[in-house]
Amino acid sequence: MTTILVVDDNDDIRDLIMRRLQERGYSVLAARNGIEAVVSAATCKPSLILMDVNMPELDGFEATLQIRESGDANRIPVIALTAYALPGDEERAIAAGCDAFNPKPMDFEHLFEQITNLLGVAS
Repeated sequence: MTTILVVDDNDDIRDLIMRRLQERGYSVLAARNGIEAVVSAATCKPSLILMDVNMPELDGFEATLQIRESGDANRIPVIALTAYALPGDEERAIAAGCDAFNPKPMDFEHLFEQITNLLGVAS
C-alpha cells in the first residue's frame, strides 16, 4: 500500500489532509513538525511526503534538505504546502529538494494529480 507522510503543525489542516488521502485509499502517517518529519522519513520510509513549509522548530525547507541528505530517504518525493505563498517560495521549495509545490487552501484534485504524477500510479 502507498504510504504518505503528512507534515503540518496545524492539527485541523493535518487531519483534513489525512482524511482526504485515506478516502482515496492511501495509508497515512502524521508528523507535527520538521523534526518529526525527518525522523519519520528515515524510520517509516513513506512513498511520498506532503510537507508544510511554515512550521516552528524546523521549517519544511530545512526538513526537506535534511531528508535529502540522509541517504536512502533522499528518493522520497516531497510536495511543499504553504498557506503563505510568497513570490519565490516555489523556487525555494524546489531548491530545497521538493518535487512540487501547492499553496493552501489546497485544490485537492490538483494535489491528487501531483501525487499520481510523482508516484507514477493511479490514485
